[in-house]
Amino acid sequence: MSPNGSDRSPRRPMRRKLLQALTAGLVLATATGCSYNWEDFPRLGMPTPTTEEAPRILSLWQGSWAAALAVGVLVWGLILWSTFFHRRSRTKVEVPPQTRYNMPIEALYTVVPLIIVSVLFYFTARDESELLSLKKKPDVTVNVVGFQWSWCFNYVEPVAGSTGDAKKSPDLDAIPDRFKKDFPANAGGVYDCGTPGTRNPQTNNPGPTLWLPKGKTVRFVLTSRDVIHSFWVVPFLMKQDVIPGHTNAFEVTPNKEGTFLGKCAELCGVDHSRMLFNVKVVSPERYEQHLKDLVDKQQTGYVPAGIAQTSHEKNRETNNL
Repeated sequence: MSPNGSDRSPRRPMRRKLLQALTAGLVLATATGCSYNWEDFPRLGMPTPTTEEAPRILSLWQGSWAAALAVGVLVWGLILWSTFFHRRSRTKVEVPPQTRYNMPIEALYTVVPLIIVSVLFYFTARDESELLSLKKKPDVTVNVVGFQWSWCFNYVEPVAGSTGDAKKSPDLDAIPDRFKKDFPANAGGVYDCGTPGTRNPQTNNPGPTLWLPKGKTVRFVLTSRDVIHSFWVVPFLMKQDVIPGHTNAFEVTPNKEGTFLGKCAELCGVDHSRMLFNVKVVSPERYEQHLKDLVDKQQTGYVPAGIAQTSHEKNRETNNL
């Protein structure tokens, strides 16, 4: 019996509090997920992939979560096991046996984290190498120009009504020769630029709209006019920095038509949050028609790509040729 004469165990209030906490957690989890589509759960917060490359990124994301979950279950299991099975006895007041300098245990908690990090590093390096590899001749090349506070898109294409050569255009001097050598011949090109106030006419979403053909390999050549930005098309599951004086590039193959959201993912100044854009994936025929529409609007040639290469980038360019 307890000191006050009651036969209630002192452990019951603690058990009751634990049960209440678990119940509250369950209610909170179910309440916040009422509008959640459980079919989306395997993606663990990622949007539906819309390119052929995106599943590789999604797989890496899911694998990282699986590893984190396994480590978390192990750690919390050991914590709870220690809490419940090694709690202080109510009848014995003594210090429990202490374990010191146990070499197998010390080796275990040193080696296991190294193995986990090494495995994650291997899969990350493998997928990064594949995702950043460039084909010799992409179907479409788009020079994405970031600036405070919007985007321009140079379509490096031979379009009827636009004369010139992208390989020799002074507006594209900031792009290294290793990218220019893959430009199409006699690519007069067209362009489209936006402002923070520009909106997509179909969705009314803010920002300019980048058009891409479905099923075609698209190479993005990223340049900046001022500070570091980051080109991120959300459902592509891929983003890359847009750096002044340094040109980055990557390729994707869109496999789903629709209009998707894009944004700058690098804090680039006071109006960073307004650096939005849209990506409209259409059929190849509709894409070609859009290029002709830009010619009709007299948006031919190219807008300046950005800041010229830094000395370090020029040295790298020379070594790669």
